[in-house]
Amino acid sequence: MNPEPNLTDPDAEPRRFPCAQCGASLEYAPGIDALRCTYCGHENAIATISQSIVEQDFRQTLRQLASIAPVQESISIHCNSCGASYSFDTATHAGECPFCGSPVVAKTEQHRELQPQALLPFQITRDRAHAAFRQWLGSLWFAPGKLKDYARNDARLIGLYVPYWTYDADTATRYRGERGDNYQTQETYRVVENGQEVERTRTIIKTRWTPAVGRVSRFFDDVLVLASHSLPRAVTERLEPWDLANLTPYQEDYLSGFRSEMYQVDLEQGFEHAQKIMASTIRRDIEHDIGGDHQRIHAADTHYHGIRFKHILLPIWMSVFRFRDRIYRFVVNGRTGEVQGERPYSPWKITFAILLAALAIGGGIAAWQSYH
Repeated sequence: MNPEPNLTDPDAEPRRFPCAQCGASLEYAPGIDALRCTYCGHENAIATISQSIVEQDFRQTLRQLASIAPVQESISIHCNSCGASYSFDTATHAGECPFCGSPVVAKTEQHRELQPQALLPFQITRDRAHAAFRQWLGSLWFAPGKLKDYARNDARLIGLYVPYWTYDADTATRYRGERGDNYQTQETYRVVENGQEVERTRTIIKTRWTPAVGRVSRFFDDVLVLASHSLPRAVTERLEPWDLANLTPYQEDYLSGFRSEMYQVDLEQGFEHAQKIMASTIRRDIEHDIGGDHQRIHAADTHYHGIRFKHILLPIWMSVFRFRDRIYRFVVNGRTGEVQGERPYSPWKITFAILLAALAIGGGIAAWQSYH
């Protein structure tokens, strides 16, 4: 029996995490599965949930979502710490009060239809992430001096849980193409040697093409798709692989003190991107099935069966740097410390390096000429 999509009460109250000793807000402490008070240091262990993480039926969920009323565009939150009232937009469901900084986690079902099923908690602390970030920036060639000054003095890393989809699917693909097999043949040609025209023979390689048709199949497990527009996909993909085998059932406790986004790429859009990821693997399968030395694929028709999905959150430390009216984003994998990002180049450093190289080459040529 397929589990029902994770849809719950839209009137549920946002979660807060007050310290039992001093009343201040508790925040998740990366790596120790506990909430820690930033004022008195008191810790509350996060209870372990033994429930399994089960993929949901893709097509059944799409049918159910089609019957649901439009989502709420924002949620009003009242802060018990300072008394302020404020709203989160549709892309955010965990953050802090803009007036006093108290962390709060809004119920996800008040924003979108599908709740996260699982997450990977932060393992890398802010200090470790910042050290990795500085080291990475220090290794960049031709980086502007302002960027390195930013890393040393002003860089602020934001802990963010980013939404992802994972997809499972059985695929069957019928294809039509050609197989190319190389063969050798001898060719005669004429050249002039010592003033006389002579005949020579050489071996050349040609390809014999024959039609090929067939069928390949493959099961895809946990094809990962970013469900956010806030970060460049090309950058976040370089943070992979993630240790998805260590996913833990979703608990709001892990979000306290961090920001968290709701998905902006919906379930169906996410699968469209997953199909593009699968397509490159399917193409390699077809080429292997055709065999030979070369392959041509003229047509491929893929059918997807048993499509299932999970909605998960993955931990990222993020920093933003503005240089010459452009925004550059840097991200640190909150599990491994892997750093990736968009990076600016200093035109002055590049020009100086080119001039030095030209001077070195010119000096080398002058030395060679004087020696000879």
